[in-house]
Amino acid sequence: MNRFFKIFTPFVCVCLAAGLASAQQNKKEIPAADVISRTTKAVGYEVGGGATKLIFVGTTAAPEASGEAKVDAKKAGTDIDLKVKGMPQPTTLGAEFLTYVLWTITPDGNTTNLGEIPIDKNGNGKLSVTAQSQTFAMIVTAEPYFAVELPSELVVLENDTKKNTKGKIYPDNNYQLMKRSQYAKLGNPLALAPDLKKVPLDMYEARNAVDIAKSQKAEQYAPEVFAKATSSLQMAENSLSSGAEKPQIITNARQTIQFAEDARALSAQRQEAERVQKEKDAAAAAAAAEAAAKAKAEADAEAKRQAELTAAREAQMKAEAEAKAAQQRAAAAAEQAALQAKEQAAREEAARAQAQTAALRAQLLKQLNEVLQTTDTPRGLVVNMADVLFETNKYALSQDAQLKLAKLSGIIQAHPGLNLAIEGYTDTTGTPDYNLKLSQQRADAVRDFLVTQGLPADTITSKGLGQADPVADNSTAAGRKLNRRVEIIVSGEVIGAKMAK
Repeated sequence: MNRFFKIFTPFVCVCLAAGLASAQQNKKEIPAADVISRTTKAVGYEVGGGATKLIFVGTTAAPEASGEAKVDAKKAGTDIDLKVKGMPQPTTLGAEFLTYVLWTITPDGNTTNLGEIPIDKNGNGKLSVTAQSQTFAMIVTAEPYFAVELPSELVVLENDTKKNTKGKIYPDNNYQLMKRSQYAKLGNPLALAPDLKKVPLDMYEARNAVDIAKSQKAEQYAPEVFAKATSSLQMAENSLSSGAEKPQIITNARQTIQFAEDARALSAQRQEAERVQKEKDAAAAAAAAEAAAKAKAEADAEAKRQAELTAAREAQMKAEAEAKAAQQRAAAAAEQAALQAKEQAAREEAARAQAQTAALRAQLLKQLNEVLQTTDTPRGLVVNMADVLFETNKYALSQDAQLKLAKLSGIIQAHPGLNLAIEGYTDTTGTPDYNLKLSQQRADAVRDFLVTQGLPADTITSKGLGQADPVADNSTAAGRKLNRRVEIIVSGEVIGAKMAK
């Protein structure tokens, strides 16, 4: 197939891949319901060790497909020269698929779009790009357009090592794939193969991208960006119908694709935020209902106790009236018995109050443990936020961290009289001053988010402690991971703990 890719130079393709790789650094979180997990083999290439080769094996989606890549890790990045053959035309795998994309997957599961692989009519193609890391796996997926942020579940090629492949092998690296349903569209406008002699493939991708964004409710949840996508698509259609130069048509189409993908991703993000808010409201309502039921039970028990005390006092007064004429010793004995009964009632009252405080503390510990790991200590209830809730060397809260903190704030609001002391810690990597600043920024980020959730600012303090108070050995990676944390100390007289210092 004589595609339009021939008009581009390799330099343009490399620049496009580099731009997409950079965009991945700020990719949006994908709702868990929209992804599936998969594993593959990764290779750690030696920087300066010279080029090495590995093969690509076809999956059940494309069993006849294969490929080979030459990989050369350098200080400035890892050069990849990929050649594939036997690839089916994307539309034969599904009407929504128009192109192929090469991805790298780091051992921590991060995926990076390295660029689009042009395929000729015989199913052959190649791509030369540079990856930023030196340890990664590679896969090739069928996609509806080139500017996707997460690989689709339709994997057609996976990398595999040869006997002479140089590098350290990391088996079973887990990563996430976008469910195919996220690209489903109303109708089937691409049931027939695209006519690339008259219309550049980018135009089909642009139409595809706008249709997909619309099906994912971008028109409702990201109207400001979706409007740019539809306007850009109209501009591209006008340039096509007016017979404009192919480079201009392609430029307009690719701009449309990027707008549409941004609208789809933003729509998914906002829908997830809406879901999180609903969960937070439900958690707060459940906590409030539980607290109300407990308060009613305590009020009923108190009323019964008061009635019993009243009856006891009335009986005591009657007994004293009847014994008024009795001997002095009998009166003294009765008076002593009354005094002892009063002291016992006071002891029982103190014990009841202590039991109520202990019960509330246990209840709050259970509720917090359902959101984040919480430990009961003399300082109060210590909630531990692990380092994975922040990106490395950053203090911006992840989507998962915001969800957990939103649930935590709903629980705290249901128990008036509580105070929060937020403490940030780091491992010993980096300078003490840098670690102290980063730990303060993380503690402040948690405090600021909780205030936005409705908790009173004067009940929350935040402090960065840097490398202080390690809970594990900083000489190991596992120990350093445990030391990178944020702790929230929940205290207050209502749970029998003074405000944490």
